[in-house]
Amino acid sequence: MGDKINKDPLHGKTLEMILNHLVNYYGWEHLGGKIDIRCFNYEPSIKSSLAFLRKTPWARKKVEDLYIEVMDKS
Repeated sequence: MGDKINKDPLHGKTLEMILNHLVNYYGWEHLGGKIDIRCFNYEPSIKSSLAFLRKTPWARKKVEDLYIEVMDKS
């Protein structure tokens, strides 16, 4: 009783979890083609990508939207 089911697909997910999932799903090369940002296309790493995404709201939104799209397909 009183239990609410959170329908937000990002609920409980960290940016690092989301990014790792997308890299495992697409690989850096394909991910960089889907979201054309430098940290995905030139010497990509989780650490550098997280640093960029945490301070760049528009890029983070693209990553989160792509994650939601991927999760909807599963």
